Amino acid sequence: MKTKIFTLVLLVSVGLLQAQAYKGKGDIKGQVGLNTQSHGTGITASADFGIGENMSYGFTATYLLSADNINDAKPRFEDRADIKARFNANLGNVFQLDKKMDIYPGLDLSTRNFGAHLGFRYFFTEGFGLFAEAGAPLARYDSDVHGFEYYNNQFVLNIGCSFNL
Repeated sequence: MKTKIFTLVLLVSVGLLQAQAYKGKGDIKGQVGLNTQSHGTGITASADFGIGENMSYGFTATYLLSADNINDAKPRFEDRADIKARFNANLGNVFQLDKKMDIYPGLDLSTRNFGAHLGFRYFFTEGFGLFAEAGAPLARYDSDVHGFEYYNNQFVLNIGCSFNL
């Protein structure tokens, strides 16, 4: 019994030591989480692909599951959904953080705006971690947004799970 416990502790320890938040070129991360914003909450999914020591690009899709009605009108699918292409600067090693951590500021181009985001990942094991990400529009396609146009076109906060793929 002691041997089994020792082996389990050893395997978990080795797995924790090898966890790495960003590996560089060829690295692929997947993320799934909760999206929160003013008057709505939903789900978000993203994928990032390493193209250099400190650079990655990716895609994000967000869908609001709960969105407030406006003037007794319900938001349609296109009001709730957003897709983004994104570019990240993965700076964990620049700030000399533990390999399990990564900070990644970036820019994104979505169906609603041109924006920026700042994210943080922490990996517990080689394949599993958590992330938190905040984003905001820098330039909206329509400067006079109102009603449902405000959804996915404002400050957003995403939190959830991150995976090495």
